[in-house]
Amino acid sequence: MGRSLLKAALRPGLIVLLSLLCWLSLSPFAVAGINDDRYDGNIFVLYAGNGSLVPVKETLAQALGQGRPTMLTFYVDDSQDCKQFAIVVSRLQEFYGRRTSFLPISVDALNPETTPTPTDAAYYYRQGVPQTVIFDETGQVRFDQTGTVSYETLDRVFRDIFDLPAKTTKDFQRRSYNEFNTELAE
Repeated sequence: MGRSLLKAALRPGLIVLLSLLCWLSLSPFAVAGINDDRYDGNIFVLYAGNGSLVPVKETLAQALGQGRPTMLTFYVDDSQDCKQFAIVVSRLQEFYGRRTSFLPISVDALNPETTPTPTDAAYYYRQGVPQTVIFDETGQVRFDQTGTVSYETLDRVFRDIFDLPAKTTKDFQRRSYNEFNTELAE
């Protein structure tokens, strides 16, 4: 009789526990990946390890008004190409950030209802991501391309703007050091 009372008392708890385990095993797990088009969070924080790029601290008008070269990067957080390009933007900021304004602009934040002017970032957006636009210190567009661009290509543009000698080392290769972050290394 004592045993049957114990079984009767434990049975509801056991049923709840088994139901919970079944429910947890059927629910999808959050999996972030640089090689997919799913939203995982901000790409500059997750895949470039650089939270200093976002949120943008100045407008295009403010950046151009300082007489500094400026790099606009249009992106979306749920694009494989944008995720992979984030490390290039971060690496460029590492080398040129003291003398260049970096403005990563989420295209989701652009207002399609307004008519942009040449001092608005939206004026330069051409409906593709990632898109990179580089202005020199006078505000002239020196580079404008949609799609992923190599670090070396953008580095050449900045070297030309700053009148620096051409780089003679080999190209950087993307190297992953965990499931989220990559780096560019020689």
